[in-house]
Amino acid sequence: MMKINTGLILCAGYGKRLKPITLKIPKPLIEINEITLLENSINFLEKLEIKNIKINTFYLQDKIKNFILTYKSNSKIEILNDGDKILDTGGGILNLINRSDENDFIVLNPDTLWGDNYLKTTIKMMNYYFKKEIKNLLMIVNKENSFDKRMKGDFSLKNEMLQKNKENNFIYTGLQIINKSLFENEKVMPFSVTKIWDWAIKNKMLYGFEIKEQFIHLTDLEIYNKLVKK
Repeated sequence: MMKINTGLILCAGYGKRLKPITLKIPKPLIEINEITLLENSINFLEKLEIKNIKINTFYLQDKIKNFILTYKSNSKIEILNDGDKILDTGGGILNLINRSDENDFIVLNPDTLWGDNYLKTTIKMMNYYFKKEIKNLLMIVNKENSFDKRMKGDFSLKNEMLQKNKENNFIYTGLQIINKSLFENEKVMPFSVTKIWDWAIKNKMLYGFEIKEQFIHLTDLEIYNKLVKK
């Protein structure tokens, strides 16, 4: 049975909407419920039995490196810096997958609170990905299930395929499964992963997998203050 062996956690961003907290602490090291967002993401991947974890860094990279150096884990965790300039989501993913012999990866944004209630759906999602032999699968949630009611939808869903139109009722949760081949014509330089998604939509290759759980995303200071008071 095919499985995903490597997880990527995107940790390079500036976290501008969480200033002044992120002036000294990178967003992945912010604590919610006495655990950092990064540690929460690592724990989630480990519960999925994914033991190879690659993390990209840029902003306040030394703080993330020092955190991992003292972090006790049975996983193989590798940190890769974006380089002289931040590579954005697409360039960051490409820089990570270039350092791996794997073809398929699960990618996480750590600013979503990945709880155990996501595990069953994620496992079903991985099985679906291999069964359908697809190249890009995004976990999405209806915007009605978002903790942050201000969030707008990113996609519409029709016959398991993602599209962009006026009725974008689904939010990208920050979890996707992606195949290396989608990046074969790209170079390691700054670009957004939406470039890959737009190409996939155009070629009817971008699939969505809906989760019914509440979606909690650390959007900004307003949401942070609500979460720490819960």
